Amino acid sequence: MEQTMKGYLFRLLNHEELTREEMKTILIGITHSEYPNEQITALLTCLQMRGVTVDELLGFRDGILETGVPAILQADRYIDVVGTGGDRKNTFNISTTACFVIAGAGYKVAKHGNYAATSVSGASNVIQHHGIKFTDDIDKLNRSLNEAGIVYLHAQLFAKAMKFVGPIRKALQFPTIFNLLGPIVNPSQPKCQLLGVANLDQMRLYNSVYQKIGIDYGIVNSIDGYDEISLTGDFKVTTNNYERIFKPSDLGFAIAKPEELVGGATEEEAAEIFDAVLENRALPAQKNIVLANAGFGIQVLEKGQKSIEECIAIARESIDSGAALRTFNKFVELNS
Repeated sequence: MEQTMKGYLFRLLNHEELTREEMKTILIGITHSEYPNEQITALLTCLQMRGVTVDELLGFRDGILETGVPAILQADRYIDVVGTGGDRKNTFNISTTACFVIAGAGYKVAKHGNYAATSVSGASNVIQHHGIKFTDDIDKLNRSLNEAGIVYLHAQLFAKAMKFVGPIRKALQFPTIFNLLGPIVNPSQPKCQLLGVANLDQMRLYNSVYQKIGIDYGIVNSIDGYDEISLTGDFKVTTNNYERIFKPSDLGFAIAKPEELVGGATEEEAAEIFDAVLENRALPAQKNIVLANAGFGIQVLEKGQKSIEECIAIARESIDSGAALRTFNKFVELNS
């Protein structure tokens, strides 16, 4: 007998875990509007309070990819740089900026993103602010990847399941399993990913998830709670090849002040910082933070064959030479 949501909720309230297959079934049920919002709210709350298991997360991922629109890209190796969000730090668009720096260095990038959930400006906000029109037209996407080296995949066009839970997530005002899903449901399913997480529990969770999915990855966490390399203090990096804690000084960077990372009070202010980094006129701390994140992304793409110092130097050259800005301008031209 197929279990009802009532049955699943009783099990969760009893601290039981759901299987990967059950979670996939629930996700597909959500897209068929089989459950009232109150039950979905209860499910998300139960999972958040107990903590999501690897199989529960993968089950929802399976469901989202199955019910969504795939993005088949004509490139073998490309990266997505993304944060889980929900660290409540309201930083500027560090991952998105790093993506253009990586693409400017000659690598391929498929950035997956959405509007902000808990900050002023998410990836989709800053991209749209520059006049980009989101598309799921595969020919346009491949043209952008091939000619600009980067493509932007606006989550709402691909993960059809997300629209069913959008209003619930907004009303809940706290991170849910869907914040954890964002990074692993890129519809192009990249073989490389740099992920920023807000705590070490999430780092352990994704470490297991990536091993099960089988991709090249780097997971970063700033010990003071940022879901990216913030350079405000020590940060931990876990990859296929190593796990270690870095100090900013290990990479030749000064310690950043938290106020230097803030994305501002409006989308315009966040977009201005994004522009300033690519135009090489940002605060030193803002530039350094992007360089650090882009550098670890490049190291993932290089399968750990290059030292992090070499990779940061590649990222720095992308900004200093104007390549990152040219890449962004080409991207805007192709996607507006």
